[in-house]
Amino acid sequence: MEKEGLIRVLGKGRLEIKYQASFRGEGRGSFENSGVVSSGIVNTEGISLTSNWYPSIKGLAYYKLSATVPRGFEAVSEADEISSKETSAGKEYSFSFPHPLTGIDFVAGAYKVAKENLGDISIYAYFFQEDAGLAGTYIKHARDYLEMYSRLLVPYPYKRFSIVENIQTTGYSMPAFTLLGKEVVRLPFIVQTSLGHEITHEWFGNYVYADFSKGNWLEGITTYLSDYRYEEQKGKGWEYRKKILIDYQSYVTPENEFPLRDFAERTGFASMAIGYGKGAMLFHMLRNLVGEETFYKSLRRLIENNRFRSTAWEDIRRSFEADYGKDLSWFFSQWLDRKGIPSINIEDPRSIMLKGIPSVSFKLWQEKEPFRLAIPVDIIAANGTGKKVIESDKEKQYFDIDADGTPKALVIDRNYDVMRRLQKDELPPVISRLLGDEKKIIVCSERENDIYSDLIKVFKENGFKTIKTGELRDEDIRNSSVLVLGHQNPVLSRLFAHLEKPESGFILTVRINPMNTEKVVAYANASSREEVSAVVQKIFHYGKYTTIRFERGKNVVKETAESKRGMTFDLTENVSSVMPKKSLTLEQVIDKVAEKPVIFIGERHGNYEDHKVELDVIRGLYKRGKKFAVGMEMFQRPFQEVINDYISGALNEKEFLKKSQYFRRWGFDYNLYREIIEFAKAKGIQIVALNLKGEIIKKVALGGLDSLSPEEKKEIPQDMNMADYQYRDRLKKIYGSHPPGAGFDNFYQSQILWDETMAHSAADFLKDNPGCQLVIMAGAEHITYDSGIPGRFKRLTGKEYTTVINGILDEDIGDYVIFANSVSPPFSARLGVRVLKKDDRVVIEDFSADSPAMEAGMKRGDALVQVDDWKIETADDVRIALFDKEPYESVRIKVIRRRFLFGEKELEFNVNL
Repeated sequence: MEKEGLIRVLGKGRLEIKYQASFRGEGRGSFENSGVVSSGIVNTEGISLTSNWYPSIKGLAYYKLSATVPRGFEAVSEADEISSKETSAGKEYSFSFPHPLTGIDFVAGAYKVAKENLGDISIYAYFFQEDAGLAGTYIKHARDYLEMYSRLLVPYPYKRFSIVENIQTTGYSMPAFTLLGKEVVRLPFIVQTSLGHEITHEWFGNYVYADFSKGNWLEGITTYLSDYRYEEQKGKGWEYRKKILIDYQSYVTPENEFPLRDFAERTGFASMAIGYGKGAMLFHMLRNLVGEETFYKSLRRLIENNRFRSTAWEDIRRSFEADYGKDLSWFFSQWLDRKGIPSINIEDPRSIMLKGIPSVSFKLWQEKEPFRLAIPVDIIAANGTGKKVIESDKEKQYFDIDADGTPKALVIDRNYDVMRRLQKDELPPVISRLLGDEKKIIVCSERENDIYSDLIKVFKENGFKTIKTGELRDEDIRNSSVLVLGHQNPVLSRLFAHLEKPESGFILTVRINPMNTEKVVAYANASSREEVSAVVQKIFHYGKYTTIRFERGKNVVKETAESKRGMTFDLTENVSSVMPKKSLTLEQVIDKVAEKPVIFIGERHGNYEDHKVELDVIRGLYKRGKKFAVGMEMFQRPFQEVINDYISGALNEKEFLKKSQYFRRWGFDYNLYREIIEFAKAKGIQIVALNLKGEIIKKVALGGLDSLSPEEKKEIPQDMNMADYQYRDRLKKIYGSHPPGAGFDNFYQSQILWDETMAHSAADFLKDNPGCQLVIMAGAEHITYDSGIPGRFKRLTGKEYTTVINGILDEDIGDYVIFANSVSPPFSARLGVRVLKKDDRVVIEDFSADSPAMEAGMKRGDALVQVDDWKIETADDVRIALFDKEPYESVRIKVIRRRFLFGEKELEFNVNL
């Protein structure tokens, strides 16, 4: 744009400015701020001058505009009356507007003009030839909007209203007309959304002006009375309000957050979430506070008192106070002047009986400085749903509320009437969470660069950092939202295991980040570079969706993942019951599970009765002539050959225990499992080591998967599903009951690795042994609720399975629950010593109170050499030497004792067990 001018003073009160300029650029906004034009354009296609196109004064003024345009052009500006005449230079237009304006705009083009009347109002449509067929639809909808807002607010203030197609991509509203871009007007939904929004501005923005130096309130009220209102009329108001909260939580960060009063204009997603979204919610909460009738009465008062005046938030407050009759300074202050939004938390919700009346009690607390809130509460009971509104203005409060019948559930703010932070289960994984994150990463391999180059370029311009697939670390995933390019990228296998091959075209889908549920992981997949290029500019408009798919640039799928509605708490008491007379015997359970390819048995490791049940299942299958193997969590995969050698008879029992390192690698008494292993040996039943090498699991528990060496990473499964969030929550509770470790994230990764390894071990065995059944023995937490191993096994094999859980009753915990009478564990001989390895010797460090070794005369510092015929080389050897001893049996123990003056001496003791 080029400008030059001359200013002359023509006597008192008159100033003449001669000015000429050429306008060449389109001045489009960014993807975040599409529709905002920063410079004018004048060319043979048309004229669009909407910003900084003439010398202007600050504030309100009366304007007169005359313009000459080429013949065949029609021109529009702010006007109640437009006149024109033909001249030698072209067609000369004059625009008359009898009210003060904040500025003027000028648009012209080779338009086809259509007109209809609504009473004294003339409605015009200015469309280019190729879009002239849209005029009738736009005029019809404009009539409906003008009638609706004239009834809802005050009569439309002007004599004419025009819908004007613009050569630039805009969506603007000016007094008496709206300017919509060519691409915009062709979208079928615009007449039901954006057109109404711009017409609402005829009252707020073009009749009552905003004092922008004191904050822009226009977009909040306009959004509320248009975009939101249309959804509310369809019964979807709560969905729109939830979207406002999702957008705020997705795009607004501590770094870009500012008070609503400071909103001036939309500059990106964050400012839009504040100015439009939070602004609309302010008016919604105000409407709920003062009531429907007072709300609209106050808006009409505001308009009548502030016609063609610059109006500020304080004028709005005074208007509402006049009709409400109460001070509202606290309301406007907390929503306009404070950064942030409330974070509401509920603790200890429960169903109680107070003085014979069923009630619900809970603790509510707000993080940081509390807001003054009116919070809707739904109590769902047998007799229906009771609705209450509670007042909260303290950091911590306790509530008890009467219920109509036995309370079943408590729902806080079910319809999103409060501007607040959403809980995790209310917040779906959507594209806006990816786009709005402070830290966001694109991950791609070298072979994907060409296909996705356009997307990478645009996303990098919008704050994404690129990392090559092989260089991505767990820390990157944990601290960022991640976009993975190409559905076969190994990063996806590492997080979500196997993903189905997407359909053709371009697809983008978002999931919760398994390593940090506050963030998301998305993946995009495209059939070709052309598919990517056709959609890259559109993705930013689909923020509210979880999955979008395009074919040749046309959207064919847009879906949002389900999430909780409101803060929901189940109040039903978790009471399970059984009918003993109708319960199954263990033999009947075995009959029912005998045909399943895989039987998972969840045990409590230290409960001997659980292992008796496992043995009975194994014996029952053997009796029925089944071909099966036994998979055991207790053994680690590197020792499979040792197990095979023992089952075949190549090793004796003590050699087996020593070479399998059983006592070093499994913390529970071998005698709990001995009968099962001996039965398998006697009957030639194969035992499968399921577990990963303990060193790797411990290393991951301390430092995460990133801590593994390249060689160690080859030993672990390459596809792992880390996205079982219910399992994650259960593990979090377990982790919370343990002493502080290296962090839950590392603990969670180690547990997933543990489960995935066992599932892969089972799947590999069945693949190599077709037609063989498998009985899997593992801790109950690895099996209950089909989490842990079973679901992963099904993912890998597609095979059916059944679960048998020992001693824990809960809904959906397993297919069968076994309650066996408590049985004392078998005798396990103990010397009652604590030993340690010192100078290549196993030395007694201390004794228990009733130690038979101490009673026999052994002392601290004695080095154990031999127990009967078994040489003691490690601490494990002590347990190996004793595991098969009987009660009251005597063992012969050789020790070396170091004497102060006379050196070492070998001693022998008989110890009665």
